[in-house]
Amino acid sequence: MLVFSALLTGGARASWPRSPRVLSYNIHAGIGADGRLDLARTARVITESRAEIVGLQEVDVHWSARSGYADQAAELARLTGMSVFFAPIYDLDPEPGHDRRRQYGVAVLSRYPILRTGNHRLTRLSTVDPGPVPKPAPGFGEAVLAVRGIPVHVYVTHLDFRPDPAIRQRQVAETVRILGPDRPGARQLLLGDFNAEPGAPELAPLFARMPDAWSAAHGPGNGGRTYPAEAPVKRIDYVTGRWPVATAGVPDTRASDHRPVLAEFTCP
Repeated sequence: MLVFSALLTGGARASWPRSPRVLSYNIHAGIGADGRLDLARTARVITESRAEIVGLQEVDVHWSARSGYADQAAELARLTGMSVFFAPIYDLDPEPGHDRRRQYGVAVLSRYPILRTGNHRLTRLSTVDPGPVPKPAPGFGEAVLAVRGIPVHVYVTHLDFRPDPAIRQRQVAETVRILGPDRPGARQLLLGDFNAEPGAPELAPLFARMPDAWSAAHGPGNGGRTYPAEAPVKRIDYVTGRWPVATAGVPDTRASDHRPVLAEFTCP
């Protein structure tokens, strides 16, 4: 059973807008398209987007030398003045010579109060275990935010990257079950790197439940590409939700190997 934990971590409290701005961003552990680690650059992208709700993927917490063993979730919260919830996919013993557990996963940054959080399990094929087999693992984060006094469930995910869609199909089915019955006016947002383009058959059940903000704003088409950041040819990063969409865009940045997706919703 999933156990929710109360969490309210620092963060500035901005006035609550009537049109929440929502960002999804695979930050590649703060390593840009130039191969350089610069988490302050990542934070500037988030700040300049003026997003109040942010879903992050590929976040390192004391993970390895590639990110200087930093707690990137806490550091991004400090640099942006936002509250944070981190949901690890991997939680491993420290490397020799270090005393902090190695964690890697997804996170939510918020300018709204975080009421409670949870870390759901999806079927995963590990990238760190030798000879992995599909099995349930954590890393599907949920944060309940008080948006203008109304609880809003924000989910952030990172689906399987392999060309074979079998694991993604299972993850999508599990995601839809976790989201629960499709109720009119449901206050839910799902943000993430889905590792598949909009027309991928395995994503259809997910979009039927949580419409894609880019398509809602621009209609079907080939715009909104996010990967690779230098010259995007694929749209694999998404903001989804059942609220009316005012605008959606893809900020032009190379602070990661992905570009982020930014959407502004009309709050009912």
